Formats: sequence, structure tokens, C-alpha cells
Amino acid sequence: MFDFLLTTEQKRLQEEAARFVKEKVPKQLILAMDEEKVIYPKEYLMELGQAKLLGLRFAEKYSGRGLQWVDEVSILEEIGVLGTSLACLYSLPSIVGEAIDHFGSEVLKNRYLKPTLEGKLYTAEALTEPRGGSDFFGATTLARREGDVYVLNGQKRFVVGAEGADYFMVYAKTAPEGPAHQSISAFIVDRGPGVEVEHIYGLMGTRGGGAGRVVFKDVKVPAENLLGVENGAADIFYQMMIPERLTSAAGALGMARAALEVASDYSTRRKAFGRKIKDFQGVNFKVADSITRLDAARALVYATARAVDDRVPGHVARRLVSEAKKFATDSAWAVVNDAMQIMGGIGYTNIFPIERLLRDIRLIMIWTGTNEVMNLIIQHEYYKERRGNLQCHRSLEEDAVNAHLTEEKVYE
Repeated sequence: MFDFLLTTEQKRLQEEAARFVKEKVPKQLILAMDEEKVIYPKEYLMELGQAKLLGLRFAEKYSGRGLQWVDEVSILEEIGVLGTSLACLYSLPSIVGEAIDHFGSEVLKNRYLKPTLEGKLYTAEALTEPRGGSDFFGATTLARREGDVYVLNGQKRFVVGAEGADYFMVYAKTAPEGPAHQSISAFIVDRGPGVEVEHIYGLMGTRGGGAGRVVFKDVKVPAENLLGVENGAADIFYQMMIPERLTSAAGALGMARAALEVASDYSTRRKAFGRKIKDFQGVNFKVADSITRLDAARALVYATARAVDDRVPGHVARRLVSEAKKFATDSAWAVVNDAMQIMGGIGYTNIFPIERLLRDIRLIMIWTGTNEVMNLIIQHEYYKERRGNLQCHRSLEEDAVNAHLTEEKVYE
């Protein structure tokens, strides 16, 4: 834990979340979700709202606490120990709330954001389409303006929370013939006539989160439910990278921590060849590697949260949240695999939760942008920053004995 980075108030908040996880989330809920006996845990979200643990970053007048990303990251690590579904459902009010808070009218904030944070309304983000996920600007869902409404047609899939959502944040083309980055708008769409939700996915893990396909057939969306400006959803999409990826990174910390704690505790009890297995380098070096990976991921996630709180330039925030998402999820995958290896065959069974955590963690390396897409963003923003810094820093290329031999510097 990095509690030395937290203030006294933040430590109390983290303890509050830890108590909620311990006292308010029964084991049977986690098991029932994994067995898909529970498809969407509304009571869990209701209790989070009643405890005022949802959307901590938003203003108190909308039932938030007016806190910051560092606070939310510290809570998400605690929630993350429960697995991907419960961590994601916890995050959705923060993710969709980001769009409403930044780009929605006061009417939308009171109509949707406030009751969502109170645990009275449930939301989901409808972004991915059957034709592709990472190709956001290639969306084919259409919204056509007709007087005071937009008529929405199309479909989205892999929508976590779809089963229980009262409303969706939906991206749709409003200028099909226009430039890709100036053709998409974002809307708040109520679940109602023309909105069909199909729970159809048999998932490897991350079960019980109500993931499904949402089909829109001639849905009439009030023009006042437009977020931002028409054809201006590129700005919303770039802003949404922050909550989508930072929440994934923070939740991954919790899942990795859970796997490490189970495996390390097991290593202090399990014996082989007359010794506790923690005394063998083959085991304790894996524990050491896992601790290091987890602390390094924590450092990056907390630093990113602090950077966003300090309002670093947008391109820096995009690079950092992409780094945090990639590194934290990759690290979590490595930690849970090592945890299973430490435990041997029993770790592969459902006697321990390691196999469930492994199934859960695999997804977060894919969603909110695959980790390969994270690499694209990271290197792109780095090269752009590097070009901007050329005039400001020492020319390191000159710090070589024969740097003056320009005839040897052949680039073509």
C-alpha cells in the first residue's frame, strides 16, 4: 500500500472503502455473479450510493464529495480486490459522469448525474460496435436531427452494465459524409421504446456485470440530451480516455494485490521437502517480482492521478493514462500468473480465487483500448513532446568524442 502518499483524510476514506468491501459485499454475491446466477447486482450499487462512495470527484450538490483522482484511485484499489465486474460497475458512474459533468447541461447533471451517484439510477457507456472497438471514428451508429429530437439507429456491443442500465451514453454519427473527427456526437439515451438490450455473451471471466448488446431502432432522443456540441464528440472521447483508463489501471492494482496476498499467505503454510515453500527461491523470488511490479504500477497510477488533478496539458494526460492502463494491467496479469505458479495445481482450481482473478484480469488488457493501442498513443505523444522540447534542452547527441564527424552521420 502507498498510504504514505495519502493525507489523513484520504487514509480515512480508504479505510471506509475497505470496511464497505469487507462488510457489505457478501462472498455469495461474487460467486453468484461468476456463475451468472446474478446478471446485474443493483443492490451493490444502491448500497455504494447510500454510502456516498460513488463519483467521489463530483461536486457535493450532485451527491459527490468534491474530491480528486488520487482519492478515487485509492478507493478503486480497495474495490478492485472484488474482481473486474464489481470494480467496473463501481467505475461507470465516474466514467459516464465525466461526460455529463464536463459536457452536459445543468438539467442533465440534475436529471442523470445526481441520482446515479445516489445509487438510484444505473448507467452504461455504449461505445464499441460489432465492426470494431479501437476504430472509434469509424462508428456506423447514426443519429439524424428531426426538429427537437435526434432519431438514433445502430447497435453497440460489449456494453458492461447494459442489462441493468437506466440510460446509456452513446456515440453516433451525425455527419456521415463529414471528416471522421468532425462527424460524431454524444448523447444521453434513456432505456425505452426502440432500445433493445440483449444479454448474449458467454464471458471467460468478468461475469455478472450485465455485459450485452444494445440495439437502437428509431429511438427518439431529445435534443437537450446532446452532450457538448453536435459533431464535437472527439473532444468528449479524448476527455473520456482519462476516467476509462485510469479506473481500469486502479482496479487492476486491487486484483493484483488480491492474488499476491492469497499466494504469499499460502506460501507461509504450504510445505514441501520439510520446509515452507516461501523459503525456496523459486517461490520467494516470484513474490519479490510481484511486489516490485505492483509497487511500480502503483507509483505510475498514483503519479498519473496526481498529474490529472494538477491539470497537466491534455496530451500529457493522454500519454500518462495510457501508460498507467497498459503497465498496471500487464503487471496484474504477470502477478496473477505468478500467484498461480506459486500455488501449483491447487491454484488452478476453484478452491482458491486465483483462477477467477486470472479470468477477470485478462479482459482489462483488452477493454478501453487494447494495450497495443496504448502503445500507439504513448509513442505518438512522446515523439510529439520530444519535437517540442528540442530547443529547450541540452543537445545530448553532442556528448560523444567524435560528435563533430558529421560525415559519419548518414541518415538516408
